[in-house]
Amino acid sequence: MFSSHSSGPQAPRWALLLAVAAVSTAWLAGCSRPAPAEEPVRSVKVLTVGAGNLQSALEFSGDVRPRIESRLGFRVAGKLTKRYVELGQRVKAGQVLAQLDPQDYQLAADAAQAQLGAAVTNRDLAAADFKRYKELRDQNFISGAELERRDAALKAAQAQVDQAQAQLASQRNQGSYTTLVADAAGVVTAVEAEPGQVVSAGLPVVRVAQDGPRDAVFAVPEDKLAVMRQGSAVDVRVWPGQTQLVGRVREVSASADPVTRTYQVKVALEGKQPPPLGATVTVFPKLRSEQRVAAIKLPTSALRQDGQTTAVWVLDPKTMTVASQAIQIATADGNEAVVAAGLQDGQLVVSAGVHVLSPGQKVTIYREKSASTLTSVPQTAIDATIGTAAAPSTVSK
Repeated sequence: MFSSHSSGPQAPRWALLLAVAAVSTAWLAGCSRPAPAEEPVRSVKVLTVGAGNLQSALEFSGDVRPRIESRLGFRVAGKLTKRYVELGQRVKAGQVLAQLDPQDYQLAADAAQAQLGAAVTNRDLAAADFKRYKELRDQNFISGAELERRDAALKAAQAQVDQAQAQLASQRNQGSYTTLVADAAGVVTAVEAEPGQVVSAGLPVVRVAQDGPRDAVFAVPEDKLAVMRQGSAVDVRVWPGQTQLVGRVREVSASADPVTRTYQVKVALEGKQPPPLGATVTVFPKLRSEQRVAAIKLPTSALRQDGQTTAVWVLDPKTMTVASQAIQIATADGNEAVVAAGLQDGQLVVSAGVHVLSPGQKVTIYREKSASTLTSVPQTAIDATIGTAAAPSTVSK
């Protein structure tokens, strides 16, 4: 039992402790973080997806190249002294393009000329001897064997003359090869050597695109190679002036490029006025049969990266919440992506605002010039709000 006189001094202490505790509680309550505000309901744009069958369209980009483009070089080695043409210059057949130093070849031709003179002298001496010995043989002063030896010496001397003449002609040709001339009329498309450079025989110096037929050259992936059959007709659109031409596949590469793994295709262009060299063209193959594949086409704004996969937000019209849906992309069609798998007809896909959403988040459908907030909208009302379904596309095989 506590005595009455002992409780008196302790009463103020208990009151003081209670007061301090009340102050501390109030101070701690004032320093604690406020409760987080609820995340606002975001407005999004959605579209109703749908698949259909349409004829696939293929197009390939390429450029115009000459049918024949020659890399012209000297047939002999030497030092390049002059180059008479520049890039883009038109040349005529027989026009001089470049010149080598001809001094060494001129000296070789002079040496061959001297050898020919010596051979002719020996031949004339052998002919005179044969004439004298023939007269002696007619008088039976020498034997027939001696005359035959003189005849053989004359024939050997004549052979030496023929050899010297051929050597002289060869050296003269070598000298003429120091002048590079155009084989046909055309346009200089490349210059690969400059004056002062020592070039070897056959090294390209000037590249000339000959006048005449031209081709549209482009690359085709392996899965589209079956469309490009030799002789098949194609439509060609030339970008400068948007000219429409008709062409036929002239050549399909037998092997793939080692870097790009694509096949080069050449299309012969038909028309009186050929397009300029280097012009960009678009080639549209004419398919022999319709290739139809059901697929869905979505704008790229609806796609997002979810780890290692591509995904979209699918809206549940009953709960007005979004869920992540993984999809597979088959190919691209302009600014839109063709979906190969992952979506079904009639699903609602968010087409704008995908980067600010989270799984299970509540959203409303954005309406232009409307401030009303939608909590639950029937399917008919959603279709009326967002418009028609996305246009289906096809995937080319």
